[in-house]
Amino acid sequence: MKPFPISLDQPARFTGPLPEAADVVVIGGGIAGVMTAWFLEKAGQRVVLCEKGRIAGEQSSRNWGWIRKQGRDPAELPIMIEAERIWRGLEAEAGADLGFHQAGVLYIANEPKDMADFEDWMAHARAHDLDTRLLTKAELDARLPNAAGWVGGLLTPSDGRAEPWVAVSALAAALAARGVSLHEGCAVRALDLQGGRVAGVVTEKGRVRADRVVLAGGAWSSLFLGAHGVRLPQLAVRATVTATVPLDFAHETASADSHFAFRKRQDGGLTLTPGATHDFALGPDAFRHLGAYLQVLKKDWRSTRLHAAAPRDYPDHWMTARRWDAGRESPFERMRILNPAPNPRFIEDIRTRFAAAFPQLGKPAIAAAWAGMIDTMPDVVPVIDHVAALPGLTLLTGLSGHGFGIGPGLGRVTADLVTGRDPGHDLSRFRLSRFTDGSKIILGPSL
Repeated sequence: MKPFPISLDQPARFTGPLPEAADVVVIGGGIAGVMTAWFLEKAGQRVVLCEKGRIAGEQSSRNWGWIRKQGRDPAELPIMIEAERIWRGLEAEAGADLGFHQAGVLYIANEPKDMADFEDWMAHARAHDLDTRLLTKAELDARLPNAAGWVGGLLTPSDGRAEPWVAVSALAAALAARGVSLHEGCAVRALDLQGGRVAGVVTEKGRVRADRVVLAGGAWSSLFLGAHGVRLPQLAVRATVTATVPLDFAHETASADSHFAFRKRQDGGLTLTPGATHDFALGPDAFRHLGAYLQVLKKDWRSTRLHAAAPRDYPDHWMTARRWDAGRESPFERMRILNPAPNPRFIEDIRTRFAAAFPQLGKPAIAAAWAGMIDTMPDVVPVIDHVAALPGLTLLTGLSGHGFGIGPGLGRVTADLVTGRDPGHDLSRFRLSRFTDGSKIILGPSL
């Protein structure tokens, strides 16, 4: 099989000298960090972005590539609508092909209960005047002949897709061309705190002075914050993804039923995934935050495969350090890219389910398979907030598998938070204090 396109085997592209000072330092080179830096630069800020491994090396390049409004948490929807507008202009702004294509997103019902869930979500679609609509079985069969016994669907024609490992890397290159100081292989070990507030960061290559820092560290955010005494109940699940060889498959709409998902890629193959099924490794944080996750565990336990431990040096491995000296090697240098192995059982299950739905194609040959670590929160929505305990630090994390599509909108919102401007959206659902102020945890839609 082909290796994953982004790895430490590839030479770092962004390796210039580290500036002594900046207006804002962004920690993390995924879609959240890159798009935050994008809008900070537009606002006239001097930005330094530090990535411990490679730009988009983790989940931002390993996701499904969907850009969807459909099925979103109601609080996310206004930001996602804005994100879609931004996506439509990004290729022109970046001067690069991002693989952006609006061919719709389709959720497929395996049984009448699924249709009832779709009907419930239509209230949010109507409230935001989306082009989402329900499909009857006959309408679905006309679009997607199948042998799986599907009973209907939910379709948003204006939703779309892009190619994750192409898009985020191209956006980072465009940022560098605009003068943003990007640094791969440059782990931020700790915040530089003076007088109780942020004065910069300590990296493996030296200090950078800045009175504002954005932490967009994905699955590493909880570990980083914990070293500074801030509790973030974030965990990470392993999601398996496969890429088929090119297929004679005309359906262009990204689609998913209760068991598997598929979408067309630029190379003519399909990205196939096991839908919501994932692996979860136990560790200290899993037990520490168990109470916060009881609701989501009760709802999703059938789709979770438990393991006794994560690979060594992963954020929640039993032996990963929780405190370290910023003058010495940190956990972020010992594991620069999370590159988990895909689950072979899931791969075979995907192939079997695809063949059952499309017997004329049979089990597709797999050209590549990989996995990524999805950072998630107890209510399955992100944190977008200033960190009160660390003045000068803004947090953007816990994107819960929804980050690629909404990333440009979140980047714009976060840039405005950092610069003191009105973000234009109600962010109360995403506040960090919701996990400590006695608020009831309200799960986002599991569509």
